Amino acid sequence: MSEMKSSSKKLPIPPATSFFIFSPTNRFRIFCHWLCNHSWFGNIILACILISSALLVMEDPLQSSTETTLGRALQYSDYFFTAIFVLELMLKTIAYGCILHEGAFFRSAFNVLDLVVVCVSLVSIIQRDGLSVVKILRVLRVLRPLRAINRAKGLKRVVQCVIVAVKTIGNIVLVTCLLEFMFAVIGVQLFKGKFYKCTDDSKLTLADCKGTYIVYEEGNIDAPQIKEREWEPEKFHFDNVAKAMLTLFTVSTFEGWPNLLYVSIDSKDENFGRIHNYRPIVAIYYIVYIIIIAFFMVNIFVGFVIVTFQNEGEQEYKCYLEKNQRNCIEFALKAKPVRRYIPKHRIQYKVWWFVTSRPFEYTIFVLILINTITLAMKFHRQPDFYSTALDILNMIFTSAFALEFVFKLAAFRFKNYFGDAWNVFDFIIVLGSFIDIIYSEVKPGSGLISINFFRLFRVMRLVKLLSRGEGIRTLLWTFLKSFQALPYVALLIVMLFFIYAVIGMQMFGKIDRNGDGEINRNNNFSTFFQALLVLFRSATGEAWQEIMMSCAATDKVKCDPVVRNDTKNDTTCGFDIAYPYFISFYVLCSFLIINLFVAVIMDNFDYLTRDWSILGPHHLEEFIRLWSEYDPDAKGRIKHLDVVTLLRKISPPLGFGKLCPHRVACKRLVSMNMPLNSDGTVLFNATLFAVVRTSLRIKTEGNIDDANAELRSVIKKIWKRTSPKLLDQVVPPPGVEDEVTVGKFYATFLIQDYFRRFKKRKEQEMKDQGDKESHNTVTLQAGLRTLHEAGPELKRAISGNLDELIDDNPEPMHRRNHSLFGSVWSSMRRGHSFNRTKSLKVASTQIKISPASSGDFLPYNSIQKGITEGMNHITPIVKNAVFQNRASVTSLHNQEGLKDEESIPLRSLSNVFTNDADKKSFEVIGKSGFLHPHYNAPHSEPNGHAGPERLSHSLPGSPADRRPTPFEVVGSAESLVGRVLAEQGLGKYCDPDFVRYTSKEMQEALDMTQEEMDRAAHHLLQQERRINVQTLDALQSQL
Repeated sequence: MSEMKSSSKKLPIPPATSFFIFSPTNRFRIFCHWLCNHSWFGNIILACILISSALLVMEDPLQSSTETTLGRALQYSDYFFTAIFVLELMLKTIAYGCILHEGAFFRSAFNVLDLVVVCVSLVSIIQRDGLSVVKILRVLRVLRPLRAINRAKGLKRVVQCVIVAVKTIGNIVLVTCLLEFMFAVIGVQLFKGKFYKCTDDSKLTLADCKGTYIVYEEGNIDAPQIKEREWEPEKFHFDNVAKAMLTLFTVSTFEGWPNLLYVSIDSKDENFGRIHNYRPIVAIYYIVYIIIIAFFMVNIFVGFVIVTFQNEGEQEYKCYLEKNQRNCIEFALKAKPVRRYIPKHRIQYKVWWFVTSRPFEYTIFVLILINTITLAMKFHRQPDFYSTALDILNMIFTSAFALEFVFKLAAFRFKNYFGDAWNVFDFIIVLGSFIDIIYSEVKPGSGLISINFFRLFRVMRLVKLLSRGEGIRTLLWTFLKSFQALPYVALLIVMLFFIYAVIGMQMFGKIDRNGDGEINRNNNFSTFFQALLVLFRSATGEAWQEIMMSCAATDKVKCDPVVRNDTKNDTTCGFDIAYPYFISFYVLCSFLIINLFVAVIMDNFDYLTRDWSILGPHHLEEFIRLWSEYDPDAKGRIKHLDVVTLLRKISPPLGFGKLCPHRVACKRLVSMNMPLNSDGTVLFNATLFAVVRTSLRIKTEGNIDDANAELRSVIKKIWKRTSPKLLDQVVPPPGVEDEVTVGKFYATFLIQDYFRRFKKRKEQEMKDQGDKESHNTVTLQAGLRTLHEAGPELKRAISGNLDELIDDNPEPMHRRNHSLFGSVWSSMRRGHSFNRTKSLKVASTQIKISPASSGDFLPYNSIQKGITEGMNHITPIVKNAVFQNRASVTSLHNQEGLKDEESIPLRSLSNVFTNDADKKSFEVIGKSGFLHPHYNAPHSEPNGHAGPERLSHSLPGSPADRRPTPFEVVGSAESLVGRVLAEQGLGKYCDPDFVRYTSKEMQEALDMTQEEMDRAAHHLLQQERRINVQTLDALQSQL
């Protein structure tokens, strides 16, 4: 809960009138509202609450408040603070109204609590010397600390979670109380009137327990005493249901129940004494009760409190991020690189290398272990020579550790050495060890300072061993993180102890401390600190029920002699309020509040029960430690090439592991896609955040801009203090054009690797396919197919899904069917042999289309769907590519003697060219089958079938429809490459440089010139065009 601190909101003035007098525009009401919401006003009230609460501790329960100077000062201060609290309530009720309208002051339960506390203080002042009931009400002034809950937002949140948890488990409490009542009724039937005995053990019945008997105190036969026989009950019995429920509650706390068990076994009849082991069968009653209530119901109650508290803590975030994801993101946002000092001086560097080497480190740890063993070898009455040998060993070890200190100080120098907490720890231990040796030699028998205290420093060296091992470091890290999450829970427990200690001091502080009960000189409520000790003992369950009975209103609970002298009577100073006082304290403390510690600890140590392969915040410290090896000056950036090496050094789930192939590591970097600086470096927080995001799959699917926008909004909501600069680094804002990222760089690397492998296969498998033109076309076809194969693998890398990897030796191309370029390959090999028909629905009519085999037909719908995702990024690229290759394409047309209707368009570029000169400079034709849906949106029928208008836009129409239009251009090799990349969902990465680089890699792999590439692309698209024309003609003939 420390992650998200709710800020104090200024509530507006309610629109209704206040006290039917002050309107919302009343100047005095506006002034009261301004004053109540001023930061100084709130701080002053909080200070008054804390000071008045602290003054309650100073009251003496044995003396009247008017008899001493301190008592009168505390009385006047009570008047002063009560007046301030009354004034505060008046100002706030005027500003917000009382209770009748929405938004009134007393509509809040915490404000009602303030009213109750102030009213109690007023009544105690007005009737200070009046009724005893008013004196009891004065004790309720101790509730003043509860007013701080409404002003400490974190504490208020914890209290609200506890209240919700108690409400949630109401049914469990009800069931437990009903079971308790049932067992109490059964206990009354079994043991009513049977827990009595005579003070004279020789008498067993009530009728015989009369008269006097002789008692020898402490076995002294020379001083006999005569006492009256009395028929006494046990402190806990089953004479009625109320007492039976109290007795059973003490049994459920496992305190004093064996004594009750033995008394029950020895009981016989009503008004009859005990007989040893008379009814052992009744032990079943206690065993069944403990199993059902103590083992099951109480633990169910505690478990529900823990789970509900944790769930309520999760409700404050209200976002799609899980707790583990939030913790990892918080770590990535707040983490800082650590400085790793590397000296530049040659000699100092050698010393530094020596003290940081593994052999030196292991040697020190071996010495620590041996030193610890020698410390454990001491025993009582050991020989002198043995003690001398141990002292010599101690000097040797101390000298070795001092030598370690000297070497490290020389290697790191003063500032860097003492900048490390472990080095400071080592220095303190060495210093304490030297003081131990010197002090034992100079003053061996002096008792001024215990020599054993300094020897504790040597034992503390074992703590250094905890820094070794990833598992131990993780436990230490989680242990410290648990302390960071405990402040508000600890504050609530402190407040609970404070309130109960002050109440106990006021109610039970006058009980005689010299009695035989549990209230004695060491265990009493006479002072505040003594009361805290009694409560802490009760919280642990140590004889708390005996302390409760020693404070109850019984004849054996006597008053302190000071009180007896003042009141001139010997009345009891116990109160029956002791029963609800101790029971409520034990329930709140042992069953509820203390278990909040368990809830927080479980919340932080949940990784122990979670799958170890899931990344957690306990893994991320390793990233910081290894980052320092590449960034020793803690500048927060390293070369992107070092990131691969860094992540391969770290074991999964944080890193890639040493066995991860370099090519797979590059694919992971494509999915991480951190921003790449102009100098080729990546930032610390951006890299760590990318590792967390891809590992936990936090918004890695769908449109990346939308995902980044949602993630940015969540980070701003939960971590409000995150700087905008850091937020832009870890989650780039949407709409950033031409951003250079690691993903683009390594995607290019993977494409280059693909074409290098393809070139090797092509050299082995390529055969002559006829003339040069056909050969170039087939070669380009194979290259595009290779690029087509690379698409899914790159998409998996981008999404972080590397479970399915492309085989390094894929199936030969001629055995594969491809939706985009397999048609032309097949048609060229088979000479357009259309051997089966395919149906197409137009409106409600089913039409047969002849020339469509699985290999010969180029399905428009699959192409159109494939290029939709990235086309907005590709369209400007096509424009640039066409401009660059205009002369080449024109020369191709001239050489082939093509007419306008034979030109092959790529896609429509409507509204791209701004002047007629640019439009007319290209050879254009009619409707193309590859128009981008944004520029040429086909229409469809409501039933999903293709309508006539869609057909006319999807496939080439009549010769009249194929007239040149100023919005379509001829494609080139680069535009064809861009189209393939877009179809494979890589449009996000397809900026002009990326497409140009891919085309260049393909050209080198195919061993073709740029002109041959363009001509082959032209032939490829021309063949595709002819198939579309034949398909349209067949369709029109059917119509």
